[in-house]
Amino acid sequence: MLKKFKQAALKSLKTAGVSTLVHNSRWRRQRLLILAYHGISLSDEHLWNGSQFTSADILRSRLELLKKSKCAVLPLGEAVERLYADDLPERAVAITFDDGTSDFHRKAFPLINEFGFPVTLYLTTFYSHYQRPVFDLMCSYLLWKGRNKTLDLKPLTGQDLKTDLSRNDFREAALGEIHTFARAQKLSADEKDAFAVSLAARLNIDYGALLAQRFMHNLTATEVSELAAGGIDIQLHTHRHRTPLDRQLFLREIEDNRNSIQEMTGTSATHFCYPSGVYDLKFLPWLKEAGVVSGTTCELGFASRRSNKLLLPRFLDSASLSEIEFESWLTGISAALPRRSLAEHALAGGTS
Repeated sequence: MLKKFKQAALKSLKTAGVSTLVHNSRWRRQRLLILAYHGISLSDEHLWNGSQFTSADILRSRLELLKKSKCAVLPLGEAVERLYADDLPERAVAITFDDGTSDFHRKAFPLINEFGFPVTLYLTTFYSHYQRPVFDLMCSYLLWKGRNKTLDLKPLTGQDLKTDLSRNDFREAALGEIHTFARAQKLSADEKDAFAVSLAARLNIDYGALLAQRFMHNLTATEVSELAAGGIDIQLHTHRHRTPLDRQLFLREIEDNRNSIQEMTGTSATHFCYPSGVYDLKFLPWLKEAGVVSGTTCELGFASRRSNKLLLPRFLDSASLSEIEFESWLTGISAALPRRSLAEHALAGGTS
């Protein structure tokens, strides 16, 4: 009900010309909207997790609206530099993608080329070298695919627990148990992969078919090189998609990530995105020490000159947002409306 009311209010503001006034205002010109995406569905991923995956059709509609709205889509590095120099063009936008799942090469890249917009891809690199499904993503997806079944966790984790997977909260609880087991047993990458194979078998899901389509895989080194050669800006997202609270381990994540990216692209990455939006203020001096120029979060909002350069907010687009809601962020009118924060920084130190 609230969502319908919000959409009606946004349409009224657009009809009254308020959205256009904000879009063309000095207030909007002094702000940068950093759009954030994750995966583009190969099949039904957006039905499983609409906050992390969207369809290629929705992405196309967003890019068309950016063009129609005459937004100035800038490369991230240029956008950040011009933001703090008070030199942004009108309706400034930067486009970012997180993680680097294989669907980016197959689904997002052709659309990006078609529209000619600059895009930054924050790449986590461990699974680019280890070409098996990302463990957390695959386990969550398998539980959703098996949502018409009951899962007996005892053969998998040793815990005497049977879970009805028809409910989302029960699936989340089962996923939590799997995470706890993997951490407690300190499972290696190969052991995690074997666990996912066993989970799929328990749910009667054809794991081989998912592997053949490279579901939940990261981009290969060859694909990353092709993307970089095609104009995609590859930047830092940690090597293992985690943000340790220990300085030495944190800096190792950045170093391993940067070295991997340099091997694949020939360039040294200096812009950073916190995995899952997770951050702690102690990270800021460590990032400066590592030569990081900017850092983006999952905090919702526009970046301004008052923003900390290492804690830049973004707008996380999702499959659940209507066209008028997305457009209202391009104009800036949504910044004045009540909203929920997407911040996750309280979870700093977690792993995936």
